[in-house]
Amino acid sequence: MPTPDTLPEGTDRSAQLAPDIATIGDGCDAMIGHGVRRVHVLAWRDLDDADAGGSEEHADQFMRRWADAGMDVTHRTSFAVGREHVVVRNGYRVIRRGGRMTVFPRTVASELARRMGQRDALVEIWNGVPWFSPLWCHQPRMTFLHHVHGPMWAQILPGPTAAIGRQLEACVAPPFYRRSLTMTPSEATRNELLALGFRPERTVSVPNGVDPLFVPDESRRSPTPLLVCVGRQAPVKRFEAMIDAAIEAKRTVPALTMLIVGDGPSQHSLQQQVADAGAAGWITFFGHATAAELLDLYQRAWIVGSASLAEGWGLTLTEAAGCATPAVATDINGHRCSVVDGVTGLLAPLDGLGAALARVLLDEPFRVRLGAAAARRARTLTWDASALGVTRGLLSEVRRGRSRLRSA
Repeated sequence: MPTPDTLPEGTDRSAQLAPDIATIGDGCDAMIGHGVRRVHVLAWRDLDDADAGGSEEHADQFMRRWADAGMDVTHRTSFAVGREHVVVRNGYRVIRRGGRMTVFPRTVASELARRMGQRDALVEIWNGVPWFSPLWCHQPRMTFLHHVHGPMWAQILPGPTAAIGRQLEACVAPPFYRRSLTMTPSEATRNELLALGFRPERTVSVPNGVDPLFVPDESRRSPTPLLVCVGRQAPVKRFEAMIDAAIEAKRTVPALTMLIVGDGPSQHSLQQQVADAGAAGWITFFGHATAAELLDLYQRAWIVGSASLAEGWGLTLTEAAGCATPAVATDINGHRCSVVDGVTGLLAPLDGLGAALARVLLDEPFRVRLGAAAARRARTLTWDASALGVTRGLLSEVRRGRSRLRSA
């Protein structure tokens, strides 16, 4: 039998925090009843940022539901090029000020000076660089951490600066957060946090959701093998390795084609790689895709792939799963929570991706079984459930604070 700290991926531990709360509305009503209505949510980027990904989607999903339930939500992020400094989106206020690094001191200064208005509670989304909210916020507060960056630091910062980032994340910041409630989308990331000294009873996993837009439609499936890879074209995503894997697989699957969806700083070098390999006739760069276009691509694909170095949760993989499209991806923590190896897709080491692609493409009964299992699992992952978990987390901290006041 699994122990409380060795539960399967996809486990939602949030019920232990507020077992009496069954809906987001109930949780928000309970917080409002305790005098907590104004919540500030700090994040590096917001959903309208050109670099937005799964973390920003996750934040929008719970904030829009809180706003619908009567909470006053302010989302503080860095400036997004081409976007207004202050907007209202999905019922909550977004304030974008400061650059990628200056956003941290500027936001803390704004919070201390109350320039963003009064707050009753705080949610810190820790994405590599912490906000150190335990030092300056003495109201109900929780942290959401999607993944430990670890090897990603070397991909996004030059050598000496990357070392500083690793030390900050792994050694300097954790002691300040160990008493705080920290939530994360995966059991694998939770285990990484426990290894950094976070307390098991204060570290809680709540899985991400899958938009109900993503549903199967076999009439849309491509008549020939199609691999789709979605994400920001940045070094950490390792699209170059996925291209190499596709080239390897094509040797045994001659009809294979590949679509690379998204854009980013690595796009030019990836296009050059494809051209140099003589693969431009069958590897295509799609560019940015709307939600409707993503649905079409996932439904058409035989496989969705990712060679990413690190993820908090492979959101594109579970979106494709909703369309009964299995995944072939690198065997990393963030992929272990979004892909059940051998059941909803295959996880492989980087040098094994090509063989894994060929195996799934060439074995139709196996591929169909993987796709059907992926769709069944995706239907159990909802954004309502994910947002309910975050709601329970913050409510538990509100109650914890009230309990301390009564006992003082």
